[in-house]
Amino acid sequence: MGSAFSSFLGSLPPLRDFILPTPQAYTTLLNIFQYFPVFSLAQWVVSWHPAGKGSYQSSWLNIPGKLGWFIMEIVGPVNLLYILYKLPPMLNISSLPLSNKLAASLYVIHYVNRAIISPFLAAPSMSPMHATVVTMAVLFNWLNSTCLAGWLVGYHVPVLGYKTDGTVSGAQGGSSRYSPATHFLPCLGMVLFAAGMIGNIHSERTLFRLRREAAEKRDAAKKSDQAITQNEDEDHPTFIQASSSSSSTDANANANDKKNNKYAKVYVIPPARGVFRSILYPHYVFEWLEWLGFALVGTAVFPTRQALAFSSPPLQIAPWLRPAAAFAEKLQVPLPLPAVLFVVNAVANMLPHARWGRKWYVEKFGEKAVAGRGAAVPWCPWL
Repeated sequence: MGSAFSSFLGSLPPLRDFILPTPQAYTTLLNIFQYFPVFSLAQWVVSWHPAGKGSYQSSWLNIPGKLGWFIMEIVGPVNLLYILYKLPPMLNISSLPLSNKLAASLYVIHYVNRAIISPFLAAPSMSPMHATVVTMAVLFNWLNSTCLAGWLVGYHVPVLGYKTDGTVSGAQGGSSRYSPATHFLPCLGMVLFAAGMIGNIHSERTLFRLRREAAEKRDAAKKSDQAITQNEDEDHPTFIQASSSSSSTDANANANDKKNNKYAKVYVIPPARGVFRSILYPHYVFEWLEWLGFALVGTAVFPTRQALAFSSPPLQIAPWLRPAAAFAEKLQVPLPLPAVLFVVNAVANMLPHARWGRKWYVEKFGEKAVAGRGAAVPWCPWL
């Protein structure tokens, strides 16, 4: 076992080749990242996720919510743009085809909203995030953005058993790089990406608005109670000695947090209407729709002639990716493998969180308030 692991490590490219990926390093990262769904199976049995609703009240490893969210989300676009900018001149941003630039732009636009606008301009508050969660998210986004960057500069990895470069064989005048689907699928992808992003933003902003309204009502009720209590105390003054117990200290710390931000730890269950009529996490589903559209836009991203001059070792893709390879081969379009990985891995990562989130809603508000809604699958109590 040890010798096999040592042999594997010895076959890896140098570390610097992963920072600015060479074709071999790019293939290695794809091979690793395609098996993320296997590792994500642990999330189905372990509810531990110390962030958001499940965050710890106090831990020395906690990172302020908005800062932690910014760190883990900004890694993706920064790394993508860095790689596109720093690779050799014949592969830099200005030399890329329009379709490659479009795909890169869609990715960056999504993450500008996720890393900056959503936490700092839209969210009323964000609970502390454990450093472990932030670290794992940073690793995911770095892997994902590195694979996407290698794809967008034109690297092509031959997929064993499939023809996935998008070349149309038998075309008049010889081989052609375009098929009718190459024009239709990217247009459909743009529509799906736009619809998904709009739906994602609308769903999140609805949750933020409901939290603000609940916090305002609670704050108004608290002030009203304090006014009544103050009037009663003026007539019947009493004195209470403060306790120095550790539990009292934690309670005071939590109270101070809420005093500093009245929106902290205010959670509501969305009413069963609109995009929340049948599911509790429509923002997840809309994000998956975004990345499905992104993958379809990617069917217009062909390997560049400059990148084809570099040799990439062939890849044996995971069984759950073979339908996508067969689909690309049948329609004679390029297989946007990193974009397909993004869709699959996003679902594999977020679906178990949605399932545990539905369980939290049931425990917090009751099954009656959940109203039979699924987490991400309409009217499915388990999903």
